[in-house]
Formats: sequence, structure tokens, C-alpha cells
Amino acid sequence: MAKMKAVVFKKHGTTIELEEAYVPIPEIGKKDVLVKVKACALNHLDLWTLAGMPGIKISMPHILGCDIAGEVVEKGKKAHGIPLHKPVIVAPGISCGKCAYCKSGWDSLCAHYEIVGFQNNGGYAEYVKVPARNIIPITGNLGMESWAAVPLVFLTAWHILVTRAALEKKETVLIQAGGSGIGSAAIQIAKLLGARVITTVGSEEKVKRAKALGADFVINYKLKDFQAEVMRLTQSEGVDVLFEHIGGPIFTQSVLCLKKKGRIVTCGATAGRTVSFDLRYLYTRQLSVIGSYMGGISELQRIVRRIQDGRLRPVIDQIFSLREARQALNRMASRENFGKIILKP
Repeated sequence: MAKMKAVVFKKHGTTIELEEAYVPIPEIGKKDVLVKVKACALNHLDLWTLAGMPGIKISMPHILGCDIAGEVVEKGKKAHGIPLHKPVIVAPGISCGKCAYCKSGWDSLCAHYEIVGFQNNGGYAEYVKVPARNIIPITGNLGMESWAAVPLVFLTAWHILVTRAALEKKETVLIQAGGSGIGSAAIQIAKLLGARVITTVGSEEKVKRAKALGADFVINYKLKDFQAEVMRLTQSEGVDVLFEHIGGPIFTQSVLCLKKKGRIVTCGATAGRTVSFDLRYLYTRQLSVIGSYMGGISELQRIVRRIQDGRLRPVIDQIFSLREARQALNRMASRENFGKIILKP
């Protein structure tokens, strides 16, 4: 059986558990394709998967990696219309494609929904197996490293701002952690929609980079209280929309940044999955708390078109070799990055 290089872990824990290994190249089914991985971007989901999440079992040894760019080198008998040896990205969400949710573009609500690199083996390897419907051909002048920085974060940010929050032109949005992969995508999407953008970052260097992406106001949360600054910048009114992906006490403080009839959309719990706030504040100000999870393939296709015409651009922090996966994940865990960290097999 043919083998490939991969970075795997055999039990849950920290990045110490990651190891290089030779594992079998995946065998594809009739509706699958085999993708030769050219680049794979990191996500915080990789760290959560490595640590283990309550109630979720995954196969071991496991290969991380949700964001994949490469080329299809083999396809199943029923994988029609898929180009061989052409640049592609992989839509990270796998669903049935047949249920009412999938047909209406809400793939992430499918009962069979799974994420590449999370419930399935992913892109920290030379090859990955995915369903043919998850393949999106790409064109243009961007390198594969840049394309790997697109799928999960741009899809999640788009689903939050466009589909869930319905952010409108001239509204004000607060984007938490603008230096993260998802934050750097969200800043651009919000500006594309014509919104006024306030974002938070953790260093003066990130302040400069967030402004270069188009943020109107950038708050260094290590130097200033972000809630007080938001209220100052909005003349004590607050923001229309709050893009929240941190959780814990940051979520609670973020709610206080909303204007009347404001809406907070959340997609993550990096700092804690339990929050508390006074319900009276929620209902007297008529606020909306909205959950968001990934997005649909059709949404990612729209994003790809906007990247190809230059209206959105992926942001790369640093590129590592596959064997440096531990170092790369540690960089992300310490929040040193601005934009996406990339692995190259």
C-alpha cells in the first residue's frame, strides 16, 4: 500500500502529541477525489480537536487541517466535472447535499455535517480524500499558500456578517480580534458591505496592519478598555453589529457594546464556552443574540469570485513546512500571528 507523509496525533493533548509519520494514502470512493495538498492553513479548531472536545470521538491516529489548497490527482467513477491537475480549494464542510438544509444553502445544519480535519482526516499531509462536491476550481494570480488562507475563515466570516447579521451599508460593526485569521477576513467583508469597522487587536504592530486592511478604528485592548473606547467612538450609542468569536468574559463585555436593537453574532468560544449577563439588559434594549456555524458551499463560491476579482484578499502571517506543524500551532496558540499561518507539505 502506497504511503504518504503526514503529521498525526495518537491521543488528545497539547502540540507535544504531534508526530511525523508515514501513513497510507487514502482510498477514494466513487464520489470522492484525492487531492494533492499544496498548502494547508491552520485554525483554532485544530487546537480544539487536538485537545479533544466533550462528546466528540475521532479516529486515531488523526490528521488535522481544515483549509486546503492543491490539485485533484485522482477521482472516483461518479466524480463528474472535476478537473485533474488544476488548482482547487476544498470547501471544509462535508454534508449530504440532498436534505432541505443543503439544498437551501444551509449545509452546516445538515444532520450529517462534518468538517475536514475535525471529524475527518485533513490537510496536514501530502494527500487528502474529500467528496467531489467539495472541490472548487480557482484561477488568478494568487499562490496556493494564499488560497489555503481562504476557505474556513472567509466562509465563517461571510456567513456571520452577510447571512446571519445581515450587516448593512453605513452600519457600525465591532470585530473582535482583528489580527486573527477570521478577524482579518471579517474586516474586509464588512468594508466590502460598506460598514464602518471598529476592531480590537493586542499590539501596536497589529493596529497598523488592521488599519491597512481597512478598519476605521483599531483598539489595542491591552492598552485601553475596549468597551469604553467603543462607547467613546460611537458617542455612547454602541455598535449595530458585534462579530464575536472569543466567548467567556469577552462575550459578556461585548454585549454591553451594542446599541439598542443591536445584534451580536457568535461563532466561537476560545476563552470559554459559558457566559452570563443580565437578561433584563437584553430584553429592555431589544438586543439579538445570534449563533453562527461555518456556512455553505454556495457562499464559499461567491467568496472565491470576489477574491478572484480582487475585492477580497487572504492575509498570510507566516509559512512553515509540514514538519514544523508543532511550531506553527504554538505560534497561533500564543496569538502572535496576524492573519493565517500556512503549512506546506
